[in-house]
Amino acid sequence: MDRSLGAGVAGEGKMKGFVSEEARWRAVLDRDGAADGIFVYAVVTTGVYCRPSCPSRRPRRENVRFFESYQEAEKAGFRACAKCRPNRSGAHPGAELVEWACRRIAQAESPPKLKDLAEEAGCSPSHLQRIFKKILAITPSRYAAQLRRQKVQTHLGRGASVTEAIHEAGYGSGSRFYERDGKELGMSPKQYARGGKGMEIRFASAPCSLGWVLVAATDRGVCAVFLGDSPEALERELRERFPRARTLPEDPHRAVFIEKVLAHLEAPHRTPADLPLDVRGTAFQQRVWEALRRIPPGETATYSEIARRIGSPSAVRAVARACASNPAALVIPCHRVVRSDGTLAGYRWGLERKRRLLEREGLED
Repeated sequence: MDRSLGAGVAGEGKMKGFVSEEARWRAVLDRDGAADGIFVYAVVTTGVYCRPSCPSRRPRRENVRFFESYQEAEKAGFRACAKCRPNRSGAHPGAELVEWACRRIAQAESPPKLKDLAEEAGCSPSHLQRIFKKILAITPSRYAAQLRRQKVQTHLGRGASVTEAIHEAGYGSGSRFYERDGKELGMSPKQYARGGKGMEIRFASAPCSLGWVLVAATDRGVCAVFLGDSPEALERELRERFPRARTLPEDPHRAVFIEKVLAHLEAPHRTPADLPLDVRGTAFQQRVWEALRRIPPGETATYSEIARRIGSPSAVRAVARACASNPAALVIPCHRVVRSDGTLAGYRWGLERKRRLLEREGLED
């Protein structure tokens, strides 16, 4: 069902819950997103109308009027709220609030407290937390932690010491970093500072029907599968991803991983790509990648379906970003994810390769 405010009345079951003005006022007080698309409310003292879930400060009851649609509110002389955009369809009503909060967190020298963010936004902490998690699938504090970890990696990659990098990223002390976020880096800060120095990665490349494929692995499993036009370009990409790791060509007699990837590429229905993985990503990315591995050859899923499967139905954009950052083509089959209308979205290794992969998987044996 289209829940946009101009798309017509909502389902009869929902309507019954918001028929009376008392019920609608309660929805405004609770910032109940379930009422969005059923009515809007206007504030006579400001001349503005809003969605029920709008994060703006609650008005006085005597100043509020209710309308069945935004068109009715505008005919009565009210203008749309700049925060919740009640006259816009499609986007989640809290998207702009979340975008603002993300910018605020990114610009802060140290992670702002939830109550301070909410006060600045003009909403309650619980509302901000709920909307943020609904759209991005993580809380504001987890988002701030991810940003700080990225800052640590960036400073280490530029040659800063571990202590300097941790301090510049906004941690009060090294112990706070190690206690809270250090484990999620996938490797120790010292390893990042050395650009992966000490890691040994074996790789092999081979021509295939899509150009060239490169498969790289640590002693734990496959860490990268790249598709491209030449082995030289793929090796450069590998070294850029692991700039100081020891990358060595695989012994041709032990190149089991690339043989299996090639076999899966040419006959996906007969040869599964069930290889051990050693790919690093956020907890959310790992959930998405695991869901992608469950899509069998010959089938596709939409970004919204993947979001629902991992329990984060509103995190569609985050799912798309996780697909785009997939480091292991074919083994993590992000090519099997399509738009809701069935058309092909972006693919890290080119839309033509994605189209050919899906065509091949659709062929009968």
